[in-house]
Amino acid sequence: MTMTAPRLETEPFAPAGAEAEALECISDLVARARAAGADAADAVMFRGASLSATQRLGEREDLERSESDDIGLRVMIGKRQAIVASTDASPRAFDQLVERAISMARHALEDPDCGLAHDASLAPELPNLDLFDPGEPSANALFETAAVAEDAARAVPGVTNSEGASASWGRGTAALVTSAGFAGSYTTSRFGVSASVLAGVGTAMQTDYDFSSARHQADLEGAAVVGRNAGERTVRRLDARKVATAQVPVVYEWRVAGGLLHHLAAAIGGGAIARGTSFLKDRRGKPVFAPGTTIVDDPRRARGLASRPCDGEGVRTHTLAVVEDGVLQSWLLDTRTANQLGLRSTGHASRGTGAPPSPSPSNLYLQPGPMDPEALIADIKSGLFVTGLIGFGINPVTGDYSRGVSGFWIENGEITHPVHEMTIAGNLMDMFRALTPANDLAFRYGVDAPTVRIDGMTVAGA
Repeated sequence: MTMTAPRLETEPFAPAGAEAEALECISDLVARARAAGADAADAVMFRGASLSATQRLGEREDLERSESDDIGLRVMIGKRQAIVASTDASPRAFDQLVERAISMARHALEDPDCGLAHDASLAPELPNLDLFDPGEPSANALFETAAVAEDAARAVPGVTNSEGASASWGRGTAALVTSAGFAGSYTTSRFGVSASVLAGVGTAMQTDYDFSSARHQADLEGAAVVGRNAGERTVRRLDARKVATAQVPVVYEWRVAGGLLHHLAAAIGGGAIARGTSFLKDRRGKPVFAPGTTIVDDPRRARGLASRPCDGEGVRTHTLAVVEDGVLQSWLLDTRTANQLGLRSTGHASRGTGAPPSPSPSNLYLQPGPMDPEALIADIKSGLFVTGLIGFGINPVTGDYSRGVSGFWIENGEITHPVHEMTIAGNLMDMFRALTPANDLAFRYGVDAPTVRIDGMTVAGA
């Protein structure tokens, strides 16, 4: 069953009107800041609405709706900058916001690398990436979707309890105006459904989940499929064991393999490189992964969960091969970190209302290999198939890696019994070089990878 989308009894939402209103509002704020003495200024506005419904054990549990307007102003006086935020867009509040920002900037320490993105790098126009679906589901439709998901999960033999199921919808408009001449906005939507259940009893109890998230309702996986997957994944984990400590191949299921790309993104972020606190600080232009490996950042992917037509400073976005044939090609940079490194922004600035921009990825993914996951593990005599990760034991300076895991043991090329209370350890430099991707890439998160295999990792168990 897929989620239907009856309209709420409200006025239809008009993205163009909402975006124009937001741009007019923050254009006025930037003008006020310039008139008050700022040498440069930019302002952002995020307007959002969301609705979510949850069900547990066959009963409707929670219904939450939120709406917000968040505004952020950044001013610069020489090389001193300050950032202030507010939820009040009245003229009086704007005057107070500007006054505080100017006062703070005059007392701030100088930052020789701060500044607005310059004209040549600004996006002349924003492409339509098809990020907005006008369908707005009713509360009842969301409850019905959550019910379908939970019912399907609880119907799986072996499921004994439920942590609940949820269905959600959200809409957001982002607008940015800078005194360097940029003014742009875009609107996105997001739909989601998830379920989490338990199996077994007492200390042998296990839990797992499944979910689907999409920009457009039509791309959302069916609630019954999500629920059934959650139930089957949970029951599959029953009777988990420990195994002896060994050095074996480790295979990351696609659901957790994207975490390795998160570690890569943190290591090649401009801030870490400029501070010298990354284990990859001297590896640009050098092999980091095995030959043939390609990792792409694609902010302009249609309907992408992390797509953006411009970055948080108004810089044009473009597809970037971060790793090509195993060689690290680029850092992820915003204007400030690019200035620190004597480079140009790569269009990866992310922006909130209460802090300056900083680099982050957008639709980062590892290109798939030729083998399916079954072929990837076919020659493994003993190994670990990881389906869950626990903890954040990563040293960003050295690349040392240690995570708690759960999953399944591999014997003679077959996934056999479940395992738990295990730890895997290695070093990200070695892991990247030994990584082999399967062919099951799907875009589910915004940072995505297919199932991957890494040989020679240490698995600590009983």
